[in-house]
Amino acid sequence: ISGPEIMSKFYGESEARLREIFKEAREKAPSIVFIDEIDSIAPKREEVTGEVERRVVSQMLSLMDGLEARGKVIVISATNRPNAIDPALRRPGRFDREIEIKVPDKKGRLDILNIHTRNMPLADDVDIKRIAGVSHGYVGADLEYLCKEAAMKCLRRLLPEINLDDEKLSNETLDKLIVNGDDYKKALMEVTPSGMREVYIENPDVKWEEVGGLEDTKQELQEAIEWPMKYPTLYEKLGHKMPHGILLHGESGTGKTMLAKAVASESEANFVSVRGPELLSKWVGESERGIREIFRRARQSSPCVIFFDEIDSIAPIRGMGAETQVTERVVSQLLTELDGMQDMHGVIVLAATNRADMIDPALLRPGRFDKIIQIPMPDKESRKKILEISTEDIPFEKDPNSLDYVNFGKLAEATDGFSGADVAAIANTAVSFVIHEHLDKYSMAGMHTKKDATTEEEKVAVAKQDKEIAKVEKSAENAKITMKHFEDAVKKVREQKDLKITQKVELSAFR
Repeated sequence: ISGPEIMSKFYGESEARLREIFKEAREKAPSIVFIDEIDSIAPKREEVTGEVERRVVSQMLSLMDGLEARGKVIVISATNRPNAIDPALRRPGRFDREIEIKVPDKKGRLDILNIHTRNMPLADDVDIKRIAGVSHGYVGADLEYLCKEAAMKCLRRLLPEINLDDEKLSNETLDKLIVNGDDYKKALMEVTPSGMREVYIENPDVKWEEVGGLEDTKQELQEAIEWPMKYPTLYEKLGHKMPHGILLHGESGTGKTMLAKAVASESEANFVSVRGPELLSKWVGESERGIREIFRRARQSSPCVIFFDEIDSIAPIRGMGAETQVTERVVSQLLTELDGMQDMHGVIVLAATNRADMIDPALLRPGRFDKIIQIPMPDKESRKKILEISTEDIPFEKDPNSLDYVNFGKLAEATDGFSGADVAAIANTAVSFVIHEHLDKYSMAGMHTKKDATTEEEKVAVAKQDKEIAKVEKSAENAKITMKHFEDAVKKVREQKDLKITQKVELSAFR
């Protein structure tokens, strides 16, 4: 029986239905009564407002362990919200045993994937073991959907070759319907583990080589997080424990968030990004419940990286008087989750801040944030590397003999004191200068569309404008960003960087 089907709007009918079901079960004993979604008919009585729910719970208690013997009738129920069920039902004599159906491990995922792919035509590059290894937190339904989505990707890929008017596909077309590794890769990017649907989960695609500079920091993060997650057996054998938390602190724009994404991407772990202010609620207990829920779901989908950006906003120093009772309770909940009775089970917390002095000291001790890593401002070599990465897809003058040759070494020297974000912004600003140069070659004022052109004179004007646009588009094909554009961009970014906050607000357009 399904829980919601028991409920009725008529007085006493819900309880009568329950009695009828148990009566039928006794008559047909030995029998099993399976109640799906039991939390819908047996919620906590002190939390419900309706009288019907209270009566149904009382009837369930009576039927499960009342004066009348139940005979050879076993009751099995299912729920994904065990804490929402009335506690009176969860004692021996009613539901004697509670069995948690856990999220499958790597071996379990491999078994499930083998079942769903046994009749699927797979290419040689599909590695089911590899897919099972990276699909952390996926339950059976997720893996089934993953296989279906990969099949749909294959179908969409071949759709242009299929004639939809044909009643039957030809054998040649059917032979081409083979799911390859790329189909699964794309499906993995789109299918989110069910346990993480309510939590903001990302699939970061940031590689270590995309993070300019910070070589020592990258090495430290690799050793602390990536290696233990990739080689758990080796670390377990040697008795090494992963750190519970790592705090990244440094100036704004130094690449703290990008480092966190690279860690999650390279370690192939789930990545949960927590926005601090969104956790804070005006309702008592809701903020702490949000923290508990994030950690619970992360444990289900481990290995998992939980990233708290601007952690100083939700974990300020307690007892200073400026913070509220809500933030005090949030700090206490964070302390409990990081170093409480419950094991972290492959969950690691990464936090970023540019105000480490504002974070509660209790969070900064070993066992909570075991590692505190300072992210420095980029040096000359790092700035050069950031410029090279940010201009990979930009056409610029690469000929050293040209007067317009873009010298990244000189630009790196000119950007002393710039953060990583400032340096990365230079390329975009330089591109905007080139776009302005090309658009300024013709005026948009008085431009007619073909629909507006009615007189012969207007039609001539439109034709002239079209030729002008075609010329600009033709010249744009060979457009390149020169050293002067980059030098002007450096000046512009420095100008913005040195502005006071009031001036920044008044600035209407910049990049």
